[in-house]
Amino acid sequence: MRPLPSPAVPESTARVARAAFPRGCLAMRIRDEFGAVLESERFVAAFAHRGGPSVSPGMLALVSVLQYAERLTDRQAADAVRGRIDWKYALGLQLADPGFDFSVPSEFRDRLIAHGLEQQILDAILAQCNTRGLLRAGGRARTDSTHVIACIRDLNRLEFVTETMRCALEALAVAAPAWPAGTDAVNADWLARYQQHADSYRLPKGEAERTAFAENVGGDGHELPDTPDDPTAPAHLAGLEAVVLLRTVWAQEYQRDARGVRWRGNKQRPPGAARIVPPHDGDARCGVKRGSAWDGYKTHLTENCDDDLPHLITHVVTTPATTDDHQLTNAVHQALTERGLKPAEHYVDGGYTSAKIILEARALGIEVIGPVKQAGGRPALHTSGYAATDFRIDWHTRQVTCPQGRISTRWSDTTIGGEPRIHIDFSSAGCTTCPAKNICTTAAYRVLTLLPREEHELLQQRRTEQQTEEWKKRYHTRAGVEGSISQAVRRAGARRTRYRGLAKTSLAQVLTAAALNLYRLDTWWTGTPLGTTRVSHYEQLVLSLAA
Repeated sequence: MRPLPSPAVPESTARVARAAFPRGCLAMRIRDEFGAVLESERFVAAFAHRGGPSVSPGMLALVSVLQYAERLTDRQAADAVRGRIDWKYALGLQLADPGFDFSVPSEFRDRLIAHGLEQQILDAILAQCNTRGLLRAGGRARTDSTHVIACIRDLNRLEFVTETMRCALEALAVAAPAWPAGTDAVNADWLARYQQHADSYRLPKGEAERTAFAENVGGDGHELPDTPDDPTAPAHLAGLEAVVLLRTVWAQEYQRDARGVRWRGNKQRPPGAARIVPPHDGDARCGVKRGSAWDGYKTHLTENCDDDLPHLITHVVTTPATTDDHQLTNAVHQALTERGLKPAEHYVDGGYTSAKIILEARALGIEVIGPVKQAGGRPALHTSGYAATDFRIDWHTRQVTCPQGRISTRWSDTTIGGEPRIHIDFSSAGCTTCPAKNICTTAAYRVLTLLPREEHELLQQRRTEQQTEEWKKRYHTRAGVEGSISQAVRRAGARRTRYRGLAKTSLAQVLTAAALNLYRLDTWWTGTPLGTTRVSHYEQLVLSLAA
């Protein structure tokens, strides 16, 4: 690649574009306001210094963003570069410029992923905004997440293992078509089971028949991973992605002993964070939230929300579906700090907060505003009895007094899940004879587990604060991020990934965020008011009658 300054918009292109769009349009306003918003120098590391000249990476980056802004395929994006006057204006191309082949955007995305440059596109747009005073540090930000469905078919467990076996056979047939012909992998039974997709034919209906079918597939799968290790097999077959995936899936789904190959019980299977769910995307996981389950990923959007500035997405990260939200809070703070966009206030929901997270954020100069979990346990569930907050703690003497006046007999420092905790026991004899035992504990004696003092006191303070109307009014600022997620879903289809794998899905979400920022900048420049919450006609009628 030979980085060159972005050319000015040719006079003929500008004249035709102005005639076609007298009021301008999004692509033209981006060019007028920012010039060449994405410079090629940001992507130098992804291209060789020798060889034939490449298509301008800066142009490809802008094409990728416009492509996601309009939900176009690679072929449609290449056609838009070749035939649309507003895109030619934004890219600074001559009217007769033929553009490029539709395969080029895919190759460009692969280069970005291979060289770790996925965030450069969003960073470049944010840098332009920062220079023009459209972003600033020390303001307000808010974060929320939404699910992303993987680009796969939904399969039950029997279909899943059958399809995994079929994919491994397909990979072997392509990698070394001459070799399987001389092995046991080619036989009539295997052909009947694996010649088509697992969901393309009817599987056995009876429980006994389905179990027998599953065990046959399991036996076939245990034979196949050993076959590439045969001395006569080509050396590269054992490392094929589909074969490695098959070995992992069989270890998770089957057990082999003296009685043969059998299903693993649900408790014997690995946890959801490690368990593979589709054979076509080894990174996707099964996530569950409020009773809804999906196979895929989770994306976390952070936007600034100062009233006097456009609301721009400043950070986006995509994780497997099983990743808890609270694991991302510190990462968001670190990323915003590195970009010079550290907020003074960060509004999040309860999934991103904990006493420890709030304290760590305060050390960075960020106030995390979000609800913490209320006290749990039996009293909280039954709305009666003694909760942990009813016990009086003396941190200096390391003793706890229960509501009945009894003093704890043991105070010990411990760890749970690698985090420090305080374990407190009361006397078994004292609890057994206590008249309030039935409303205190069902165990032989009461046990308390406390956070370290600073975290414990902060937790109690926040639980009290979040019940006040003043705090609720302040926290109302977080609600706006729901509109951002809605816009990402409706405009860019953010809840369904086009690609397979976490890396490509992450890049797609970054491009989606960059596209949304272009829309929001265009709205800011044209003075278009922000959208309001949708209200149905029936709801409007009820509200008007109630008023």
